[in-house]
Amino acid sequence: MGRLRLKTSTDNLLTYGLVIVAYVVIRILIAGGSISSALQGQLVPITAYIVMAVSLNLTVGVLGELSLGHAGFMSVGAFSGVVTATLLAGAIPTTWLRLALAMLIGAIFAGIFGFLIGVPVLRLEGDYLAIVTLAFGEIIKNVMNIIYIGYDASGIQFSMESTNALQLGEGGKVILSGPMGAIGITKLSTFTAGFILILISLVIVLNLINSRAGRAIMAVRDDKIAAESVGISVWRYRMMAFVTSAMLAGAAGALYALNYSTVVARKFDFNTSILVLVFVVLGGMGNIRGSIIAATVLTVLPEVLRTFNEVRMLVYAVILILVMLVRNNTTLQHLFQRIGVRRKKDLLNGEKGDDA
Repeated sequence: MGRLRLKTSTDNLLTYGLVIVAYVVIRILIAGGSISSALQGQLVPITAYIVMAVSLNLTVGVLGELSLGHAGFMSVGAFSGVVTATLLAGAIPTTWLRLALAMLIGAIFAGIFGFLIGVPVLRLEGDYLAIVTLAFGEIIKNVMNIIYIGYDASGIQFSMESTNALQLGEGGKVILSGPMGAIGITKLSTFTAGFILILISLVIVLNLINSRAGRAIMAVRDDKIAAESVGISVWRYRMMAFVTSAMLAGAAGALYALNYSTVVARKFDFNTSILVLVFVVLGGMGNIRGSIIAATVLTVLPEVLRTFNEVRMLVYAVILILVMLVRNNTTLQHLFQRIGVRRKKDLLNGEKGDDA
């Protein structure tokens, strides 16, 4: 038991260390001018996608339920975060505090939607749950396309018709403009804020996984009937994982949206949910560190492949296929395991030699 806890603590520290070292290295490269402006523009989206991948892995890998509407929670967090940041612009001039509050509000709203959706959805299983979460993501996208929000001296105005229906007074400003999305956004997001959000997400997810609640969640995943027989509330722990995942996605959505001057609802469609699911599957189900690496590599890869012009997405698809073939090749897996065992034996022999 002690060895297991030590191994878990070591793995967690390795994950934190990987993120911190990556942040320091990227900062050094930016200071030295070694990273192009195009790649620097990708840093905030990369951090947002990492948080999305880590949060979805909590639902798909740890809880064992397939969710195809994760971009819907990201959308809720994005637009609620933008509205919050815009409304607080006059009251809170401090950029980082406004960004933090926007991400917090985005997480809260996404968590509320996660709970409301989870009440009926988590009573379903397998393909049924996947279909309902997919429908949720599409519903959110279409609802955002008909929402108009603005503010003036008299307060916040809301409509589902048009910007004219808001009837804003002099000096009023439109925040959400239906199909045009959020417009005139003040960019608040930074790479450092994304790095901090990743660390917060890792602390929440890794501590949850290694806690009593996390073991209960995995017990529910492995065998619901056996879990219920020993007094574990299946619905409660499934809801806990689902809402936590939704809240982290909402915070990531706020971070992502506040990195652009304009954000539209179609950005958070089915394709985005599938992209995040690819991060999780490629990095390994339940493997948090793998999700971080996969999200980073697959977000940067299309930018790196721009030299291939028209065929770059074809090359991207071929690389994905090759990676999945390698990951599912039993011969290579056995080879990697043997290499790992040999390295452990060499380390143990070295330690014995030092003791002697």
